[in-house]
Amino acid sequence: MDTDSISSANSLNWLKLRSGSEIRGPEQQLTDARVEKLGYALACWLAQRAGKSPDALRLAVGRDARPSGERIKAALIRGITAADSDVLDCGLCAAPAMFKAALGAPGIADGAVMVTVNGAAADWNGFKFITVQGGLQPADVSEILKSAACVEVPERLVVSADATERYMEALRGAAARWLEDDALKPLLGMRVVVDARSSVGADYARFLEALGVDVEGSLRPARGEALAILNPESDEVLSDLARAVLVCRADLGVSFSADGDRAALVDEAGQPIASNRLIALISAMLLDARPGSTIVTDSVTSSGLSAFIAEWGGVHYRFKRGYRNVIDEAIRLNAEGIDCPLAIETSGHAAFRDNGFIDDGVYLATRVICEALNRKREGQTLTSLTDDLRQSVEKLEIRLPLMNYEDREPEEEAQEIVEKLLSFTLENPEWTPAPDNREGVRITFNLDGDVNNAWFQLRMSVHDPVMVLNAESDIPGGVKRILGQLYTLIEGSELVDLAPLRAALA
Repeated sequence: MDTDSISSANSLNWLKLRSGSEIRGPEQQLTDARVEKLGYALACWLAQRAGKSPDALRLAVGRDARPSGERIKAALIRGITAADSDVLDCGLCAAPAMFKAALGAPGIADGAVMVTVNGAAADWNGFKFITVQGGLQPADVSEILKSAACVEVPERLVVSADATERYMEALRGAAARWLEDDALKPLLGMRVVVDARSSVGADYARFLEALGVDVEGSLRPARGEALAILNPESDEVLSDLARAVLVCRADLGVSFSADGDRAALVDEAGQPIASNRLIALISAMLLDARPGSTIVTDSVTSSGLSAFIAEWGGVHYRFKRGYRNVIDEAIRLNAEGIDCPLAIETSGHAAFRDNGFIDDGVYLATRVICEALNRKREGQTLTSLTDDLRQSVEKLEIRLPLMNYEDREPEEEAQEIVEKLLSFTLENPEWTPAPDNREGVRITFNLDGDVNNAWFQLRMSVHDPVMVLNAESDIPGGVKRILGQLYTLIEGSELVDLAPLRAALA
């Protein structure tokens, strides 16, 4: 049989599905591949009829409650989107409701398809069509079916991909480079407790085990429990991890956020490696190899961290709170020729230049584990890198809601308060504006004859109409002393709710 005969026979086979102005057939005939072709052909046909390109077209799609409805609807949508057309997925609905919702006003949709066959047998299904001009004619349906019979659906806009395996393979290569070891199991000798109660943690435990890490004692869901969504900054998560590290005598513990963008670490003594300590650790690792580099952090990092980075031969560059702000600033600095290998927030968001400045807690954890093994082989501990970090003895964060900003943006009120504080520094030499402040206002203090041993920062929240107040002190009682001065200055303000600050000072 020649090609034209095959095409003609195929078209006739498809045309058997037409039932007046609808399409109907046993569900086994409505295979995914066939329905995808139908969706693609429909989008192309309707675009031509409407005088548009397919990528300017929008179709609404709904279904009834038949068991095959969800599968067929999904396949139809894949075909429509393969033509670059948009879809309004109306889900399970009544046909009149969907048609009116889609076509009730100009511009919402150019047409609609309902996956249904009314009262036909339960193992049948089909399609009803409508456009802004009304329902289709039988000849229209035949034209669409003939086109579907011979069309080739291009690569879909949505395809399946095993992103995890590809990512882990790249991470294996990075680990081999950091360890200078191309063995199949380069991490033999390390014992790490992984919080595998989340999906990211479960995948990571398997990854480490394949590289030779002893992950015995890792935290896993109880029998019958689903994988959890964890916050690596949570005291409960860190406490669970610390206990497991001590019981297993592990070298490290690691936990991840739900999507793996942040990591929490616990050292061999069960102490968290977080916030300023985490930044100090990563900074020391990088500056040991590249002295003089610039480390970009968020604005609420400690004075002790600045001194630590300077002692390691680096430059501490504070920028605005928000991991995207920090990353974008690091990218900008590199574009200007400044050597900046890291953008990191106190919350645990970390992006390395050699990882494309992707916000990646899994990459961070792997890099730390490799460093820990290298130091273990030399008889040293990982955390000895941060022995010289000066830690504050007090820290506090308070959220102060803004008030009475109906007639202007809350950012304008926040700036008014900032300017008042900056003006006060001109009159009071005990208040020193931080020279590297790039967000809100940061004031440093020299308490009890020491230098730069307390500070507070007041800034606008990234997301909410709130001013966030952070304070730290290297001496006991220092936070209350400096915040008491702040309260005296802004007491009676009608711009911000001071009740949380009063409560902290009580």
